[in-house]
Amino acid sequence: MTRMENYLSSSLGNRLLRLARETIGFRLGTTEIIDQAGLDGDVLQNANGTFVTIKKEGKLRGCIGNLEPSGTILESVSRNALSAAFNDYRFSPLRVDEFFEITIDISILTLPAKLSYQNGNDLVDKLQPGIDGVILQSKKARATFLPQVWEQLPDPVQFLEHLCIKAGLSHSAWRDLHPDIWIYQVQCFEEKTS
Repeated sequence: MTRMENYLSSSLGNRLLRLARETIGFRLGTTEIIDQAGLDGDVLQNANGTFVTIKKEGKLRGCIGNLEPSGTILESVSRNALSAAFNDYRFSPLRVDEFFEITIDISILTLPAKLSYQNGNDLVDKLQPGIDGVILQSKKARATFLPQVWEQLPDPVQFLEHLCIKAGLSHSAWRDLHPDIWIYQVQCFEEKTS
């Protein structure tokens, strides 16, 4: 599995950030048009999983994405921007007065790869903190953390415990139930705060 550092140029990443903001702003009525200029690169027509994360004052305000490809990168970013702003069940829909207080992050994902491991210790040893996004599934319970979550949870044990809780499992399910694990990497672009 390779990292995605140079999958998209920084100019395309910045252009996708602008698209996400304009798409949200258009829905709120604060943006008159969604400018498609600069979005004609062939790579943007590729199918990749994407996540859009919205933060307000550095705290999560919405995050929606798709782990598997669902349309082109352009379609996926636009759809997930709207969903993160208005359909994340953890938050009320974004209001106009919040629009200029938020920052947006976009993650472009590699395809998830199933991780083979023997036991909890082996799983911890195989994870790459700060690099791997992790999907955990046990029966119908499933959750993911993007690689950026390692910034808040740098210890692999705590990372896995919180991921289990997010999936609705006990904190030790990663060790006790031997859940299925997939890993993926991302290329992340984030708006700069002024």
